[in-house]
Amino acid sequence: MKILVVEDDAKLARFLVRVLIEEDYVADSCAEGGEAITRALSGVYDAVVLDWMLPDIDGVSVCRTLRERGSGIPILMLTARGELNERVLGLRAGADDYLVKPFEIEELLARLYAVLRRSVSEGVLVAGPLQIDRLERRATLDGRVIELTVREMALLVHLALRADQVVTRSAILSRVWGMNFDPESNMIEVHISRLRDKLGAHATMIETVRGKGYRLRTQQQP
Repeated sequence: MKILVVEDDAKLARFLVRVLIEEDYVADSCAEGGEAITRALSGVYDAVVLDWMLPDIDGVSVCRTLRERGSGIPILMLTARGELNERVLGLRAGADDYLVKPFEIEELLARLYAVLRRSVSEGVLVAGPLQIDRLERRATLDGRVIELTVREMALLVHLALRADQVVTRSAILSRVWGMNFDPESNMIEVHISRLRDKLGAHATMIETVRGKGYRLRTQQQP
C-alpha cells in the first residue's frame, strides 16, 4: 500500500518515509498542502500522514478540502497541538485519527494500520487462483504463499484491482513508483518478468497488451 507523508520538516519526512518503506509500505513525501491535495486526489495513494503546520495551507484545511471534493482517503494527522479542542477540530475537518508530537514510531504505525484496516472494503482481492490480502501484504496462488518484494506486491495489487482491464504503463509508474518516476525506465518490464517467474505455471495470467500496458487475466490463457 502506498502512503503519502506531508511534512515540511525535511529530516522528519525522510525518517518517516524510510520507516514506512522498512515496514513494507511504498511511501514518498511532499512539504506543502497544495501539493498534498493534488497528490491525494490523484488516486495514487492509500493513506496520508499529514502534519498540521505547513508553509502554505494548514493540515486542517487540507483535510477539509479533500473531504469536500469527495475523497475518502484515510488521513492520520500529526501535530504538536495536543489540546482537546484542536484534536476535535482536526477530526471534524475529516482526519481519521490524530497523533500528537512527539510520538513513538510504533504508535504511528499502529494507528496507520488501524485507519487502513477501516478503509479497506475489498478485504482479500481474488483474481482467478490468486488471492491477495492487502493489509497483511500476503499473496497466495492456489493456496501457496508467493514471496514478493514491496514493489512486486504493489504492482500485483494494482493489476488485481483492475483485473481483466488494461492498465497503462503511465498509470503503473504513477501508482507503484511515484509521480515523477522516469517514464523511459524499464523497471516495469523487469518487475513484470519477475512476477511471471513467481507465478510459475500461471505466468500467462499477466498479459502484455502491446502499445498500451498490461492486463491481469482471471481466466488463464491456453
